[in-house]
Amino acid sequence: MKISRRNFLAVAGAAAAAAALTACGGSSASSTSTASSAAASSAAASGAADGAEKITKVALTCDTGTIDDESFNQACWAAVSSYMGKNCQYYIPESDASDEDRETMIRLAVNEGADVIVCVGYLYGASLAWAAEQYPNIKFIAIDVTQGDIGTDSIPANCYCITFKEEQAGYLAGYAVVKDGYTKLGFLGGMAVPAVIRYGYGYVQGADAAAKELGTNIDINYFYGGQFYGDANITSRMEGWYANGTQIVFACGGGIYTSAVEAALKNNGYVVGVDVDQNYIGVNGVAKDGYAYNPFITSAMKGLSESVSTALGDIEAGEWSNIAATNGNFGLEDGDYVGLPTADDSWNFKTFTKDEYETLKTKIASGELVVDNSSDDATKPTVSEFTKVNYIQ
Repeated sequence: MKISRRNFLAVAGAAAAAAALTACGGSSASSTSTASSAAASSAAASGAADGAEKITKVALTCDTGTIDDESFNQACWAAVSSYMGKNCQYYIPESDASDEDRETMIRLAVNEGADVIVCVGYLYGASLAWAAEQYPNIKFIAIDVTQGDIGTDSIPANCYCITFKEEQAGYLAGYAVVKDGYTKLGFLGGMAVPAVIRYGYGYVQGADAAAKELGTNIDINYFYGGQFYGDANITSRMEGWYANGTQIVFACGGGIYTSAVEAALKNNGYVVGVDVDQNYIGVNGVAKDGYAYNPFITSAMKGLSESVSTALGDIEAGEWSNIAATNGNFGLEDGDYVGLPTADDSWNFKTFTKDEYETLKTKIASGELVVDNSSDDATKPTVSEFTKVNYIQ
């Protein structure tokens, strides 16, 4: 059984807000932290149905960044903490993690009572190959991890992989901002990992498609910061982009968005968020800093929180055997698993309409429009004569 077809993205903003609250009980710099949320789901609170499995404790193991990155880690933690209440824990390495660090976090989680472990990020592949064999009775939910990342002949029997078609979300964002009148674009990626590459390449493809339709020339600066957090060096680079004419930057990679936002606000620029609807960051954050506008035009989203919650629910409903050893790879063909936020408060386009957006979504969902899903950093997307991409090393 695949994840049930539901409108995942309709509640993405609420999930991110929930994460901001539940993450406050923990230290993102330490190796472990216990959540204390009163929002446990009815399934977890009242016990599993007859013949199903009651989850005792869920652990979230992260690869890098912070638990309150207002993006990838936080969205996954929102799902775990809201579903399990107090019976969950997260683990984050002190610095960039190695395979040994990831194995240590998994070992700690098992020793501290977790019977389900949610591993976040494709770099968990090698560690999952080890952990699945080492702990055959533990159920692993692996986000943005494929069989190829794990390196085994098949996905282990006690592992469920969840991936998304980020290229579709990126395409929607790129197409929308160009149709809305932006011609000087930027893409700031965290690390050149498969999910980030797919977001970026989709963004380039969508922007190029809109440029061809409009007969408008566009320029795109494209850069990976090599990390999933912002700092002074990246902020300085972004300030240079905006000062030299860049109008909007797709900031894709956990907390790296902070550098793009800081630079945008200083230069009257704009930002595209990632993974969740990050509009609330602009609404809540710019006023206190004395700025007069929200820099977030839109966000390229995927259903992280909802997919994790659904997988946990499947376990407790006795349906683990239907998803174990499989890879759910979700895009618009399967439902609203990726897309842009359409709530009025988050729809910050000037001329691009929701009707145009829905038409484009339908074309992708039906297969009429196919977005290249390459995640090979060495093979760049093909673009028309209307698009110039400056790939910066």
